[in-house]
Amino acid sequence: MAKTKYLTAPLKTDQMPPGVPFIVGNEAAERFSYYGMNSILVVFMTKHLMDASGQADHMSDTQADAWYHTFVSGLYFLPVLGALLADAFFGKYRIILSLSIVYCFGHLALAVDHTRLGLAIGLGLIALGAGGIKPCVSANVGDQFGASNQHLLPRVFSWFYFSINFGSAFSTILIPELLERSGARIAFGIPGVLMFIATIVFWLGRRRFVHIPPAGVRNYGKELFQRENLKALGNLLILVPFAAMFWALWQQNFSSWVVQADKMDRHIFGKEWLPAQIQTVNPIFILVMLPLFAYAVYPAIDKVFRLTPLRKIALGLFVTAFAFVIVGWIQGRIDAGQTPHVIWQILAFVVLTAGEVMVSVTHLEFAYTQAPKKMKSLVMCTYLISVSIGNQFTAAINFLIDKGVLKLAGASYFFFFVIVMLVTALLFVFFARFYKGKTYIQDEAETQSS
Repeated sequence: MAKTKYLTAPLKTDQMPPGVPFIVGNEAAERFSYYGMNSILVVFMTKHLMDASGQADHMSDTQADAWYHTFVSGLYFLPVLGALLADAFFGKYRIILSLSIVYCFGHLALAVDHTRLGLAIGLGLIALGAGGIKPCVSANVGDQFGASNQHLLPRVFSWFYFSINFGSAFSTILIPELLERSGARIAFGIPGVLMFIATIVFWLGRRRFVHIPPAGVRNYGKELFQRENLKALGNLLILVPFAAMFWALWQQNFSSWVVQADKMDRHIFGKEWLPAQIQTVNPIFILVMLPLFAYAVYPAIDKVFRLTPLRKIALGLFVTAFAFVIVGWIQGRIDAGQTPHVIWQILAFVVLTAGEVMVSVTHLEFAYTQAPKKMKSLVMCTYLISVSIGNQFTAAINFLIDKGVLKLAGASYFFFFVIVMLVTALLFVFFARFYKGKTYIQDEAETQSS
């Protein structure tokens, strides 16, 4: 009879852990689900939202942008709750499995009720489900590795990010088309089905991947308040405001960039694409750029100067500012009464995606490796909270515009974010010089599992 139901420590091997395909497969299906729903939210709120009597109850562009970023901000703040429950009480596996079910009910609510109440319930459940499992899933990937195969961590986090964009690439093409042709019921229902599949895939791999046991409330409290652990948490919190401003810009490819694309010439390859479908180029470019940067761009830069994770992030912040220079220029032409071709926005996506590879992928891996062993999920929240704060910043700007407090119409809106990003990048270059961290990797099992 087996001594334990599940593996509780990484196997001593220099190969890829056997549970990784199940976790990555789960992530691909879950990301299809999330980004499919996410891709149509602004369009749904501005063109498809109804009241209880079935009459149109649409939001303005600014209102939709503000509420969209509020939802994303909440979704990326809730990981703090999921991380505490996982690390101290139940373990990552139970939290991921149970909150995935909550996630499925959120999709169901969006599919059956197209009023503001249905929208609030659906997005609330999705924020609770997706937000709760986010720190656990990425930390669960890292938990599969020990000292003998930790050299594979950068590769697996790239594949993890690859799976995110593999799922989102298909969903951001398909789901907007379904919304246009079949309505909101089908468009929101399909992502729900994929979320259910993601849950099943994760459950099927339960005996193949490592389950790091929860520390227990008392032990977790001791771990949390140890001087070394508080120092590690404090170090990573330094990065949060800088990464937050990256997300304040990046997340707008689902909101203000979609609104902008609606006013552009979108004819490509003999077809007029929907505004929400243009964002599909981002995950496609990610799939190309991940290996390109890993095997060509980074080694080339490293020959000029030593390319540390923090230097990658710094470069990415400057690159992201340039992406908004391009969309600001595009908006200037639209403000002048022209109809620029969407190829210019696609160029902006190329630049934005390059910034994403340097900032987001690097920050994800860096946060895991700098987190103490029993606090992986909680410390991963420093990555996720940066997304929350960035979206709350963008939401606040849009609420202030809607109230008439800020006058940022047209191109001035995008150039405002260019200035914000450039100031952020310069400050990061200064503060990154003082970062002092330490790498933590999970201990391996003493013997190979039979």
